[in-house]
Amino acid sequence: MTRVMQFNSPFLLGFDGLERLLERAAKASDGYPPYNVEQLGGEKGEALRITLAVAGFSRDELSVTVEENQLVIRGRQLEDEERTYLHRGIAARQFQRSFVLADGMEVKGARLENGLLMIDLERPEPSRTVRTIEIESSEPANPSRRVTRDAV
Repeated sequence: MTRVMQFNSPFLLGFDGLERLLERAAKASDGYPPYNVEQLGGEKGEALRITLAVAGFSRDELSVTVEENQLVIRGRQLEDEERTYLHRGIAARQFQRSFVLADGMEVKGARLENGLLMIDLERPEPSRTVRTIEIESSEPANPSRRVTRDAV
């Protein structure tokens, strides 16, 4: 099978990592646990909340970590060896759910409430700057022209 390069334009320099992220995000994953992603804070999209349905999991059986721009949520229920089940319709199930985070996204916190794990994320407004790059020449520089950095 031939791999199609989406970012092979000469104008998209340094985006090969983004292509790998898209491939990772597109891989089919199991639908457990179900989740919602909601936008908070108006139209700007400055804040997000991911809510996972984790009924039956205690706080000690869940972990939320950030690993190289990936938010990873893991759940592992411990088996109770002292119980004998006549019917077991509710299985102790492990899961791992990952979300790729854009550069600058910060996890602000997580809380477990009524079987829902809510994780709040925020993207601070980036500072926009314009930088002028000096062009070097073999000719002597004109001292009356100076290069400055302007903030937008």
